[in-house]
Amino acid sequence: MLNIILKDCQPTRDNLLPLAFTRPVADLRTGILTIREKWETMLPGVYSYLTLDYLSRKYPCINNPEGDNIIISAHYLPTPNIIRCIKKLQPGEAITYNGEIIAARGAVDSTPALLTEIDEIPPVIKNLYDLFLLNGIAIEFDFNLITKGRTSAPLSTTNTIIGDPGKIFIEEDATVEGVTINAKGGPVYIGKGAEIMEGSCIRGPFALCDHSEVKMGAKIFGATTVGPHCKVGGEISNTVFIGYSNKAHDGFIGNAVIGEWCNLAAGCVVSNLKNDYSEVKLWNYPARRFLRTGLQFCGLFMGDHSKTGINTMINTATVVGVGVNLHGAGYPRNFVPSFMEGSAAGLYEVPASKFLDTARKVMARRNITLSQVDADIFETLYKITDDFK
Repeated sequence: MLNIILKDCQPTRDNLLPLAFTRPVADLRTGILTIREKWETMLPGVYSYLTLDYLSRKYPCINNPEGDNIIISAHYLPTPNIIRCIKKLQPGEAITYNGEIIAARGAVDSTPALLTEIDEIPPVIKNLYDLFLLNGIAIEFDFNLITKGRTSAPLSTTNTIIGDPGKIFIEEDATVEGVTINAKGGPVYIGKGAEIMEGSCIRGPFALCDHSEVKMGAKIFGATTVGPHCKVGGEISNTVFIGYSNKAHDGFIGNAVIGEWCNLAAGCVVSNLKNDYSEVKLWNYPARRFLRTGLQFCGLFMGDHSKTGINTMINTATVVGVGVNLHGAGYPRNFVPSFMEGSAAGLYEVPASKFLDTARKVMARRNITLSQVDADIFETLYKITDDFK
């Protein structure tokens, strides 16, 4: 059995903050599966992480004592060709793209002696917005990966299907009644125990992961992924919810990525296009400034455990850190540091004790306990993120 280590690489890892503040890069989601789940499905082995020290207690590294590991740069997504190349690696060898190592075989701290450049352009996540830009391709890839050779649960005749029914896959115990599903633009995947309520309109590519809900009358455009244990409604376009987050009411969000344990309250609206149609700039943590993206459409990137109050307005290309609580009138600034509360009128720091108390209550509603390991991670993040306040 291969010993496979998914490695957080710099500077890419820091480009993926605030989402990477609370998880290794491999636990980010694009498509149906997280990056780790994609690798696990295509390349069986014993998996672990090589990440920052403060995360390593929750996400430890399992190092082969004989030094024979497959070390994969976690921001790369697997392809059949990459998998074939990895299986051929000998100790001391690596495969690269544009000189950057994709995967190597050897000890964790070793330098490969032989580098082989692959002959394809690999899918890679190097910026926050890559998560939604690649989401359509990733949904299609994951759909084929996890449904191959399987039969979908039957689709109720109460639904209206546009396009190829073979592009719709429903897992057991999912509920889909009175829904319009358009699969012409891409596949639609409905996970175990998930539900799409009546009156909803869904356009693929779309993924609703296990035990998530789409509320009545929702309008969802591709390419959108709703991770596990989420509740969504209103209008959504090209957005990734990593998991355990809610946008259950009317309001719009587009070209966005939402972390775990977030809540966008009723009437929350996220702008994804500037009024003058100009290129957007986005806050970048390592640069400590706003950088050009080359994008016209870009919405919200929200770290874990952040929330908005009712009718909150979010400006185009906004980055919200971990543990933020936004409410009140007006547009908050385009970068909100972690553990802050307030509105366009001003922000103030939330004490760690108050944040942790709220996090425990939120998680308890899903019958999950905030562990001491998680609490320690947040305590560390208070110190790490202090410079940005």
